[in-house]
Amino acid sequence: MSLLAQPFRLPCGATLPNRLCKAAMTEGLADEQLRATGRHVELYRRWSEGGAGLLVTGNVMIDRRVLERPGNVAIDPAPTDAESMRRLREWAKAGTSAGNHLWMQISHAGRQSPRYVTGEPMGPSAVQLELLGNYARPRALREEEILDFIQRYARVAVTAREAGFTGVQIHAAHGYLLSSFLSPITNQRTDAWGGSLQNRARMLIETIRATRKAVGADFPVGVKLNSDDFRKGGFSHAECLQVVEWLNAEGLDLLEISGGTYEQPRLLGFDGKAGSKAEEPQRESTKKREAYFLDYAVAIRKIAKMPLMVVGGFRTRAAMEATLAAGECDVIGLARPLCTHADTPRQLLAGEMAVAPAFEKTLKLGPGKLFSGVSPVFLFKILHVLGTQGWYYQQIAHLADGGREPLQRSVIGAFFAYLWDEYTTAFRMRRARRAAKTGA
Repeated sequence: MSLLAQPFRLPCGATLPNRLCKAAMTEGLADEQLRATGRHVELYRRWSEGGAGLLVTGNVMIDRRVLERPGNVAIDPAPTDAESMRRLREWAKAGTSAGNHLWMQISHAGRQSPRYVTGEPMGPSAVQLELLGNYARPRALREEEILDFIQRYARVAVTAREAGFTGVQIHAAHGYLLSSFLSPITNQRTDAWGGSLQNRARMLIETIRATRKAVGADFPVGVKLNSDDFRKGGFSHAECLQVVEWLNAEGLDLLEISGGTYEQPRLLGFDGKAGSKAEEPQRESTKKREAYFLDYAVAIRKIAKMPLMVVGGFRTRAAMEATLAAGECDVIGLARPLCTHADTPRQLLAGEMAVAPAFEKTLKLGPGKLFSGVSPVFLFKILHVLGTQGWYYQQIAHLADGGREPLQRSVIGAFFAYLWDEYTTAFRMRRARRAAKTGA
């Protein structure tokens, strides 16, 4: 049996059927009340049947006031009405229909909530995200709010278990709330939640402890953590290693290694704008081995006592097998290939596929061709990133609507379609909130 196909037992006692994971990708499929819909059911049934041993949902928010994007599912507070729970149960049932695991990713967007979603984002400190003027200055959280949010993560985890999800992942990467507490750039507090690394890591550790206490010892709890923010003065790789050493005592079942923030979106294979001061270039050995963060995971592996997962850049079955054989991680995360080919894991496991689908091979006008010869001005880079990202968002929606073949759309077309979808969804959400307040 290939290493990819071998089951993997987690510390809590649960077993993943194989070593492939559909990593978290934001879906944007919720209704105006931020509830799960039939589109989640269709999408996750297809991904379940696609063969991955573990599926991780996109951001499920603990605070409906501050979303990562329009169409996030929000559980705030834990749903008390039968309809909301029915929808979550249908989602969980579909997402585990093939006998795989389905974990709910629990998140708070923090300062990274765009203006068309919220006018008052929140963060550890009032440090604004300066990216195309699309983000308002966040309000610094009060201590009582921090303590409340810690308990919200735990309550959402309990809701996930009750609904039939088989685990949870706490999102502490990519510059969202828990990640922003770890960074000295975004966390400039002088109280017990800021300053030293121990203080900056306090919210994450307290959140893990509250969640574990709430769901019990037999329910999988994972964390997504930046290996590095890739920003000078930000959360560094050395600090990550220290945090991982502290997390060894917290009973985690799976630590996913990622990296970057909105200023440095290394998770998308993009180095960000010059003014964001990347700490170091991507390592050449990592490029050769496909995975963006594998070199960092190897260093983390020497310290971590919990299982590791690496996501970002894996494409060839040979590289995935070699990584597992070398003991560099325990689970391989895939994301974008599953946006166009939901059965990618099944084909990889069966040996029917040697290379997972890439963007350039599913669209005739790929990003490299579209922007060849163009000066790497930041605005063009942003169009490249957002257009490509929007293209994948629309592929996810297409799968959720029952589509079988990838949408044929250019990067520029995808960029403008993505903006249209985001703003119209945000408008419907605002209209629904006003109607709820007025009783109309």
